Amino acid sequence: MIRIVTHTRLAALKQDADQARVRSREVQASADRAYAGHLRTVWALSDESEAAGRDAEEARARSAELTKSLVQARGTVTELEAQLKELRQDLDAVCGSVALLRFGQLHSIHPDQKAAKRHAESCDAAGLSWGPDEGRPASEVLWRVVALAQFVAREWGEAL
Repeated sequence: MIRIVTHTRLAALKQDADQARVRSREVQASADRAYAGHLRTVWALSDESEAAGRDAEEARARSAELTKSLVQARGTVTELEAQLKELRQDLDAVCGSVALLRFGQLHSIHPDQKAAKRHAESCDAAGLSWGPDEGRPASEVLWRVVALAQFVAREWGEAL
């Protein structure tokens, strides 16, 4: 079939083709801008992802260090608890202890008053009467038994 195209019709078709090319360039430019924006977003997200991966790795390493420190600290705490238990046992033993004084000077330390008096009697206090000291200074009393804590506080309280 043969079709006859008029000059006006041809001009209209050229104008439509030109408008389509302009519109095509506009759409292509818009698509290029969108694609460029998409690429920038992808690159930015990739950078963020890599940074987050590095941060996560650093956090894992720090966590491992902290875990190691925690294990060491727990070991130290366990050791310190054992030492504290021993010290408490020693303190319990010392708290009931007494000091045997001879003319106000430390002669010996004993677990209790009975043991201190037995020791004093074995030295030279046989038949000694253990009565109240009547407030006399310790330096005037041959033998005196005092609580070890009291003696330590009196003698070395300021140094402690």
